[in-house]
Amino acid sequence: MPHPHPPHHPPAHRLPRHPDLPRPAGPTGELLLLRTAYRWQRRVATLTALGYFTLFLLLSAFAPGLMNRSVTGGLSSGLLIGLLQLPVTCLALVLYEHTARRRVDPLAHRLRRGGGRR
Repeated sequence: MPHPHPPHHPPAHRLPRHPDLPRPAGPTGELLLLRTAYRWQRRVATLTALGYFTLFLLLSAFAPGLMNRSVTGGLSSGLLIGLLQLPVTCLALVLYEHTARRRVDPLAHRLRRGGGRR
């Protein structure tokens, strides 16, 4: 005789939840704000670094005359733009930290304290 109620198994694509975490009742307004803020934060930092690198690649491929132009002495504009990649990457990290402190962290702290409900 088959069991009237088969055992419940969570979907295979979900990770098991930690027992101390509250069960989400659905996306609340503040949780959606947190997701949006975090998404915006990642995009700004990523697009800053990748955008600059993509510009460097495009200039290297399609404007070799500009990239070979001498800026001072033996320093070409292509080498200067390439050397500026490190400070631009650091700027992306600073932007990431700044937006985390300004937008994401306050929302996360508010959600932790109030459980996401007003």
